[in-house]
Amino acid sequence: MMRHFLSILVLAIFLTGCTSTKPTVNDLATSNPIETSLSLVNITTDKVTVIINPGRFTTETEIYRIPKVVQGTYSVSNFGKYVENFKAFDYKGNEVATTKIDDNSWSISNASQVDKITYEVNDTFDTETTGGIGGENPFSPAGTNIEPTNYLLNLHGFIGYFDSLKNAQYKLDVTAPSSFVRSSALQELQSNVSADGTTTTTTYFAPRYFDITDNPMFYGDLDVEEFNVGDIKIVLSVYSPNKIHTAAALKESMFTMMQAQKNYLGSVNTTPRYDIFLYLSEGKEDSPKGMGALEHHTSTVAVLPENMLLEGLSESMVDVIAHEFFHIVSPLSVHSEDVHYFDYNKPTFSKHLWMYEGVTEYFAQHFQVYEGLTSEDEFYASIMSKIQTSLGMDDTMSFTEMSENVLDKPYASNYYNVYQKGALIGMCIDILMREESNGQRSMLSLMKELSAKYGKNKPFNDDTIIDEITTMTYPSVGEFLQTHVVGTTPINYADFFEKVGLEIADATIETNYIQNNGDLIFEPNRANGTIAFSEAVALNSFWNDNGVLPGDVLKTVNGTALTFENVQQVFTEMYMWSPGAKINVALDRNGEEVIIDKELTQSYTTGQKLVSAANASAKQVALRKAWLKG
Repeated sequence: MMRHFLSILVLAIFLTGCTSTKPTVNDLATSNPIETSLSLVNITTDKVTVIINPGRFTTETEIYRIPKVVQGTYSVSNFGKYVENFKAFDYKGNEVATTKIDDNSWSISNASQVDKITYEVNDTFDTETTGGIGGENPFSPAGTNIEPTNYLLNLHGFIGYFDSLKNAQYKLDVTAPSSFVRSSALQELQSNVSADGTTTTTTYFAPRYFDITDNPMFYGDLDVEEFNVGDIKIVLSVYSPNKIHTAAALKESMFTMMQAQKNYLGSVNTTPRYDIFLYLSEGKEDSPKGMGALEHHTSTVAVLPENMLLEGLSESMVDVIAHEFFHIVSPLSVHSEDVHYFDYNKPTFSKHLWMYEGVTEYFAQHFQVYEGLTSEDEFYASIMSKIQTSLGMDDTMSFTEMSENVLDKPYASNYYNVYQKGALIGMCIDILMREESNGQRSMLSLMKELSAKYGKNKPFNDDTIIDEITTMTYPSVGEFLQTHVVGTTPINYADFFEKVGLEIADATIETNYIQNNGDLIFEPNRANGTIAFSEAVALNSFWNDNGVLPGDVLKTVNGTALTFENVQQVFTEMYMWSPGAKINVALDRNGEEVIIDKELTQSYTTGQKLVSAANASAKQVALRKAWLKG
């Protein structure tokens, strides 16, 4: 859907547009694409030089901005903080006065005399101190990387916009060593190799600034595989610094997953091409620390640990990329005015993260059981995990209120709940829809109807969409949304499980290596800067069976010393551990070192699981079948 074909007239503009050092009658900024260029050649001190040629202004003052916030992150990134040596020049090469207004904005005086602006951009990966959304740094998949063998070009970190030219087209030249592999879904116009064959300049076109921010690029020592899922070309680009993983090794699991997603979505409009950019983090001081992914209309950027086993990496990619790909439904095809007319400097946020992130996450889990990629028990375990995790947050907070104020306290700390309770909201509506329609309608069919009514170019009204959904569906759906999404009443999930003949029972359940049933098994001691196992370790079978005791301080994990600065990254990697991986963990037990050097086995704990109710009626079983198998 991001493919745009230029008319002969527009191509003529590119071929004959202004290249002079003085203004001409045809070079008005309002009439031509903004010409931009990035050079990835002869990089020094990890900085990329950016040149912006907007054409001729007729105004005396212009404001240029780099995004403060980008779509999909729901946190302040301040990409302007990474910009240095911002300068403007007139047509004679003289510097024109500029004033920095804030972290992300510059005012340019005597703008009618300005020929171009230049500045240097530092990458974000080198400065990451925390990996979480809402931290001091941009979320890693939204960030940038500049190093000799890899350039992750999330273009919102390099290219900005003028307040007066928000709807302008862009022409982008990227010059790189000819040996580099490049990958981007942004429309490519041409590519020229230098006379000596050492560099290649590729010219791209973006119809508006949104397309600059929506089409990341990957350059460098990449491993790339392409395959088709129906009529969609999938391009998988992998950067593994130590060549541990390849695109070819991940290709089969990605194909199987995306084929199942295509079957699940059915007639939902898609895109002719979809790019997956995977950056594998070494876990070093200057490596990215925020594990996860960020969606775009036709691509996803993912950051995951490089030291994972292939099986664990494949499983993580299925969960992560499945979620991002389902964003083609919402918010990419179904979204509010806040999303459609997004302000990168002073954003407002929609009330409906339950739909954008929650329903998307529900689809990412539900399609796997619906299409036979996972078992019913595995799906149930995922649902129960989300229930347990969500109950650890504010279960009485209005979801619409939290969404609309997601950058502010106390709402920001509850953002993670959109992937937990938000998904459960999607599940409950799905069950209600199937119950009311005798299995003929669902959460997915509702999203298809909304997509047909609105689509990518027509936003809905944030304040009236729940009433519209109620009219389109059933009173029970409207009541649920008003009570549990707009309102503050916690959801009694047992009521919904009863509808499909399930009940919650105490049992031994699988868990991971940092939690018991959603609760962390570690506790920090900020006074002495340590993180130790809590009393809960006794209920985690792997650690308990290997002699770990409450109070044992976690010193190193696979050679990485644990600190408060890197705890999130280390715990993320531990969360993604899978049975069969070899680990080496050093503990401090009252001054004595204890080494756990083992191959991981599945860990278990006590908890609750979903099971079939012994007295389930035929009607309940039929609804369950419709829910899980269609």
